[in-house]
Amino acid sequence: MRLVWRLIGAGDLGQASRRKLGVVALFYFVEGTPVSVLWEVLPVYLRLQGLSLRAIGGLRLLELPFSLKLLWSPLVQRFGDRRGWITACMLVVAVVVAAVPFVDAARLPWLLMALVLVLTIASATQDMAIDSYTVALVDARERGAANGIRAGAYRVALVLVGGGLVTLAAWLPWPGLFLSAAVVCVGLGLAARWAPDLPVPAEARRHWLAPFVGWLATWRALPLVGFVLTYKLGEFAIGPMVKPFWVDRGRSLLEIGVVPTTLGIVLSIAGALVGGAFITRYGVFTSVWALGLPQAVSNLGYAVVAALPLPGASLYAASMIDSFSGGLGTAAFLALLMTVCDREGATIQYAFLTSLFSLTGRLAGGVSGLGVEHWGYGGYFALTFVVSLPGLALVPWLRYWIERPDLARASAGAGAGER
Repeated sequence: MRLVWRLIGAGDLGQASRRKLGVVALFYFVEGTPVSVLWEVLPVYLRLQGLSLRAIGGLRLLELPFSLKLLWSPLVQRFGDRRGWITACMLVVAVVVAAVPFVDAARLPWLLMALVLVLTIASATQDMAIDSYTVALVDARERGAANGIRAGAYRVALVLVGGGLVTLAAWLPWPGLFLSAAVVCVGLGLAARWAPDLPVPAEARRHWLAPFVGWLATWRALPLVGFVLTYKLGEFAIGPMVKPFWVDRGRSLLEIGVVPTTLGIVLSIAGALVGGAFITRYGVFTSVWALGLPQAVSNLGYAVVAALPLPGASLYAASMIDSFSGGLGTAAFLALLMTVCDREGATIQYAFLTSLFSLTGRLAGGVSGLGVEHWGYGGYFALTFVVSLPGLALVPWLRYWIERPDLARASAGAGAGER
């Protein structure tokens, strides 16, 4: 076990810190569960129901609540226990997931869209509560390991819920699988109450807007905003079309459930944990570009497979490289977001940043089907690499946010007090 802690960059942390990492793992497994249905299950399920690529890609537009959650983030900041928000949202998710297989997507598309919209609103709200809780929980010295675990636990949920459902669908009926997933959501929502209470300070609740305005009211916000808008854009653009690509290549449900879903997510977990250890050793600034570059380049693997008559194993290789590289980039991105947010204002600050990056992501995902129809899989996948480059070009302008003295003093003081 000691070796495992070292590998994820937590070898020098004490038991109190490791207990925090356990809470982080639980909460990001919870956070990954609703999106596993959105990203891993629904594209395959709906394609098998006969929906067009344009319709599947268009469903990503219903994920815009992830980009608009800043509008109701003050509610999470000002009212209630963040653990209570998590529990309530997961119960809503459970109801929606249980209802999906009983809706005829061809005859009642409006009802399917309504369910997906409710699911995304609940998921976006619990994301705010979880992210805010985590920023307040984790000290600066714990961030490398915490961000690797965050990304890893998130992807474990994608494996067990998303990959599990798709794989088991080769033998079991969809309604029973969706109902089983709903039961899991209920259990996870209740498990969130196990985490220690970490209330938002009364002063931060009353003056919820002041930390946000002071935090972002300088010209230095411009490169940060530009970076957040574009760093994960290539991943969002390619994501909705990967599973349909496998389906259109004639791959079986078993292959799709095992390789790009289950094995792919296992590799992304490994990438996230390796990325977390890299961050602990080399710092956030170096990690953002060093781990983001392979994330961008990996999209070219799918482009080559789609454009050239390569052996079947090449599709497996492209999927594995893409998954591992995506885990690296996610760990770096989460570390950057956690670093630039203040503890007391994290709910609104983090919601603002994640709203930005998901806005361009959802829009790119929403038109991904049109892109494939226009350029073909090969041309579109190559384009997703190009749109990844602006985010990397903005990295030099992030040094201020990563190393600003006021944040360093605040983190050091908070860490000393907790230890």
